[in-house]
Amino acid sequence: MAYKYIAKEWAKPEESFVDELMRQRLIQWRKQPSTLRIENPTRLDRARKLGYKAKQGVVVARTKVRRGGLRKVRPRSGRRPKRMGVAKFKPAKSIRLIAEERTAKKFPNLEVLNSYWVGEDGRHKWFEVILVDPNAPTIKTDKDLKWIAEKQHTNRVFRSLTSAGKNIRGLHHKGLGSEKVRPSRRRGARKHNGEKW
Repeated sequence: MAYKYIAKEWAKPEESFVDELMRQRLIQWRKQPSTLRIENPTRLDRARKLGYKAKQGVVVARTKVRRGGLRKVRPRSGRRPKRMGVAKFKPAKSIRLIAEERTAKKFPNLEVLNSYWVGEDGRHKWFEVILVDPNAPTIKTDKDLKWIAEKQHTNRVFRSLTSAGKNIRGLHHKGLGSEKVRPSRRRGARKHNGEKW
């Protein structure tokens, strides 16, 4: 029941105490390292919904990622004007997926379960990433989390098998129209055009 009220406060932070609280927190977070392990989730309702449990083998880390498009150095020579551009280049990954991958590199013995947004300012976005230790006995015996200990889930974030990764691959669709999406958008397009694979 309490989670419902927490979620309600985060839904419209500008109308509640969360707005001022997060403004103060962001001042502190800017001074902290880009990836930091934390004791408790900032948004407990969201973390619980995505699989977090307060037990051994489950870790939460907060990661800071810069906002906006790619930064490119303008080539000094050897390009036509069309190819000299430095602006309006967009990464193929979402910032949330970049945050998950950076966190996974920081904790190589853990697997990424999921992540969620916690805050942003003009320059950065912060995400909290839920990580699980697949070798922990408490995880191997947990009915909800033991699947992550199986070998096919190794390095799942780098193979875009998390929620953020599937969104980028276009696999979050279900129902009508998803025939052209699976196993991938490129494969679906070629199949739709009648090309041989």
